[in-house]
Amino acid sequence: MSKPMTLNVRVSGALSEFVSAHVGEAGAYENVSEYVRDLIRRDKERCERERLALLKAELTSAFAAPESDYQPLDADSVIARNARG
Repeated sequence: MSKPMTLNVRVSGALSEFVSAHVGEAGAYENVSEYVRDLIRRDKERCERERLALLKAELTSAFAAPESDYQPLDADSVIARNARG
């Protein structure tokens, strides 16, 4: 597990007002740290959904290709191809 990280972020103006509206008695979060952690979690989940959607699209395309497009490969060929990038 990685070490905890401390972040210092300065926001002002409209961003500060936006954060204040979401924190404390008026908001859904008890403090700014809780709000930021939730934003990071949601962004992480969004990135994971995007990667999964890309993988699904690639697999859908691969399975839709005609069988004549497929080429036999042995394990060494796959490893060599993936090592190149």
